Amino acid sequence: MVKTKGFKCEKGFLVFAREVIRQQAKLGKVCTAERYTTVVNSFGRFLGERDVLLGEMDSDLMEGYENYLKSAGVCPNTSSYYMRGLRAIYNRAVEKGLTAQRSPFKHVYTGVDKTVKRAVTIETIRLIRDMELESRPMEDFARDMFMFSFYMRGMSFVDMAFLKKDDLRNGILSYRRRKTGQQLFIRWEVPMQAIIDKYDTSGTVYLLPIIRDGEADLLRQYRNSIHLVNAKLWEMGKALGLDAPLTSYVARHSWASIAKSKEIPLSIISEAMGHDSEKTTRIYLDSLDTLVVDRANSIIINSL
Repeated sequence: MVKTKGFKCEKGFLVFAREVIRQQAKLGKVCTAERYTTVVNSFGRFLGERDVLLGEMDSDLMEGYENYLKSAGVCPNTSSYYMRGLRAIYNRAVEKGLTAQRSPFKHVYTGVDKTVKRAVTIETIRLIRDMELESRPMEDFARDMFMFSFYMRGMSFVDMAFLKKDDLRNGILSYRRRKTGQQLFIRWEVPMQAIIDKYDTSGTVYLLPIIRDGEADLLRQYRNSIHLVNAKLWEMGKALGLDAPLTSYVARHSWASIAKSKEIPLSIISEAMGHDSEKTTRIYLDSLDTLVVDRANSIIINSL
């Protein structure tokens, strides 16, 4: 291990990582906090719940962790996901001057391989929409949340969970993506309102019945809801004979895939989904007319 020189009372990596997680949750960055929690829990299991000093994070340790993941049957993309999360936390410590930059991730895989396509066809979206689920309220709720995400241009579940009634004004829903901070505007369509009308949310400020108690732990309510929705969607996907698991995220991939099949330009798809991290389309984001994006969404919704 590399000795910790010049950094007195250096923190343990797990201690620092959990501080970062708490800070991200406090800032409302729920997805980042959840991602870091998953990553840190995995790394903690590798360490045997002991901690290592920030200065002891070196390439030998990370190669050992990578081998540990491989021996557990973890695929390269998942291993890379863990490594990139740990690297992001480590770099925060470097930026704060808590340790020197020792590039501990230089010999482990941090790329992304192509994975199984998550999108489903518009025909499958119709099947999901038209499933008879009145006697199965949990499945019905899961289907409604899936369809709402699709109608909202592939809105992420966490953004859906924290939508407030005040976000919808004069036929336009505006919200800020919790992942990127980008503000998006979506024209309100009839199928969106039909889902809202199904549920009683009179006792809460939130638009959807995901967070029902504003006094209770909001993050826990979000987590419980997404776990329920994904479990029910998985069952529905099996019933429909889908090749890949049906999850809430499939709605997002499907909207983009169907938009592409409708020959909607990549720049408009990127704008519609808030992909400000897409380097190839980012230059278009500030100049697009939101009416063009709304028309694209209407084309997709009306094709169902």
